[in-house]
Amino acid sequence: MSKPIAALILLLSPMLAFGAGGGGVHLEKAKIDLDDKESLQRGAQYYVDRCMGCHSLKYHRYNRMAQDLGIDEADLRADFIHDNGQPGDLMEIAMRPEDGEKWFGTATPDLTLVTRWRSPDWVYTYLKSFYVDPNRPYGVNNLVFPDVGMPHVLGGLQGVQKAVYEEKGHGDEAHQVIEGVELVEPGTLSPQEYDQMARDLTAFLTYIGDPVMQERRDLGVKVLLFLGVLFVFAYALKKEYWKDVH
Repeated sequence: MSKPIAALILLLSPMLAFGAGGGGVHLEKAKIDLDDKESLQRGAQYYVDRCMGCHSLKYHRYNRMAQDLGIDEADLRADFIHDNGQPGDLMEIAMRPEDGEKWFGTATPDLTLVTRWRSPDWVYTYLKSFYVDPNRPYGVNNLVFPDVGMPHVLGGLQGVQKAVYEEKGHGDEAHQVIEGVELVEPGTLSPQEYDQMARDLTAFLTYIGDPVMQERRDLGVKVLLFLGVLFVFAYALKKEYWKDVH
């Protein structure tokens, strides 16, 4: 390996590790299924009800979501579109950037591409990793997003978690680091039900970030199968043409 390439890898590796792994925190596998339309529908409903007050999906339209997820127009208007919106509208919010800066210290991000910018595993782990931190403005922190500026809007469903610390080092270098979180006060959902909710939300956001992912993968499989069959005939044709060549 040449020295310039090796140097470039060393320079980029911290950024790649942070983007993929949440700054060294172990990410749980989301295990989502983008063919599970019921999971995607539940995730869409959770998002609209619990998240969309602050986080837009401004690169996606309601009617495209309804078409892809099998939601009829009556249900779309009744359960997903509010404030006299229309099915053809982009999934934007009324909150202004300056309001987000005033309330949360920064403008709230649009989440259309969050699973592509981070990863589905990152989002799933993030939704499960809030813990009590009295030093934060909203009383909570997050393992994969330290010093997060938002409240835990799903806290009533998940319950209250505390940080679990472990001592590292020896003597004067000894210090405590957070090893994980522990549920100390249950919410209205059981841990299994909350995990499924987090998985549904993650699946929905993964779909939103790349609506044609499944179609593209299915087409790729068909193309590879076609090329495989074509190779058999091409090889047989080659053998026929070259059989008399010595």
